[in-house]
Amino acid sequence: MGSTALDTDFFRRWLTIAAAAVDREADRLTELDSAIGDADHGTNMRRGFAAVTEALEKDPPRTPGALLVLAGRQLISTVGGASGPLYGTLLRRTGKALGEAAEVTPGQLAEGLRAGVAAVAQLGGAAAGDKTMLDALEPAVAALDESFEAAARAAEEGALATVPMQARKGRASYLGERSIGHQDPGATSSALLIATLAQAAGSTPEGPAVAG
Repeated sequence: MGSTALDTDFFRRWLTIAAAAVDREADRLTELDSAIGDADHGTNMRRGFAAVTEALEKDPPRTPGALLVLAGRQLISTVGGASGPLYGTLLRRTGKALGEAAEVTPGQLAEGLRAGVAAVAQLGGAAAGDKTMLDALEPAVAALDESFEAAARAAEEGALATVPMQARKGRASYLGERSIGHQDPGATSSALLIATLAQAAGSTPEGPAVAG
């Protein structure tokens, strides 16, 4: 991965692209959730990311870390169910790991996201293979050292790999074997978040250097 600095504008662009993608895919996320959850994941995520966009426009943070902490706080306060605390923890912990620097390298972002994913695992008491968002996030952060595009591919593959799994954590775990054959909605939205990170990196003037 390149060493091009990522500033606050990059992170704002990432979350703006993510909010648009969540809005576009909300119905699909809810459809996936209707099979093994409470049928509200898309609606909740749409509401949460709309609140993030509004907060970033109202009071723009000056550093990448502060921006992610603010975004995480918004998700915790506006997203219903388990997704709010989990996604909020992911962004807040990543933001805290980035500290107060005005710019960070892709490598520093990768380290921050690893800390964020570890915090999600601790909060949810889950691990890869449990049919949760970690099945997309863990392979994604492992691939970040290669490139943003590799992370996006790994996250998508991880989400698809949840289809044959039996859920062992979360609402879907109550279904037992009936959870088999359905793609996990949290892993799907996590893959969407990583895909939009790659899109944000690709839209920078130094896109190939950042991602390669």
